[in-house]
Amino acid sequence: MFNEQFPELNKNNLDNALRIAKTTMESTERLIKLQLEAAKQAIEENANNAKALSEVQDLQEVMALRAKLAASGVENALSYSSKVYEVAAQAQAELAKLFEEGLTAYTENLVNVVEKTTGSAPAGSDLAIAALKSTVAATQAVVDSMTKAARQVADVAGAGVKTAPYASAAKAPKKGY
Repeated sequence: MFNEQFPELNKNNLDNALRIAKTTMESTERLIKLQLEAAKQAIEENANNAKALSEVQDLQEVMALRAKLAASGVENALSYSSKVYEVAAQAQAELAKLFEEGLTAYTENLVNVVEKTTGSAPAGSDLAIAALKSTVAATQAVVDSMTKAARQVADVAGAGVKTAPYASAAKAPKKGY
């Protein structure tokens, strides 16, 4: 019975590992692309800032330019952070989905093994079989609860991170300060 299910379990685990690797690589590619875009933008902005600074003629213009550059820097940092979070949240959601699918398949296989094993159990082992089934059911309930709790924590954290740029932008330096 185990010999029949072992290759299938290994195949499922390998498929799941490959899907996790693919998701991780795709997320890494998105982050690298985001970093390259941010680097290009920073170089371009620094060149523009240097040009603007070279054209300044008095202290008042310097102060105005400083405030403008500070506000622009905060906006860029918030935008970049938001984009990084978006990539990370997508990766987390995809990996959580893969984890849940793998866990569900594993649980189903475990239940099937328990059912097949208990079907051929010797007489008088009813208490042991009931205890085993109860343990499997309790473990499945705990895993389901933990999965739901983890999803709720991720949702709350995501909501907080999504609103943070707006709150920070409201506190950013205003022009002329």
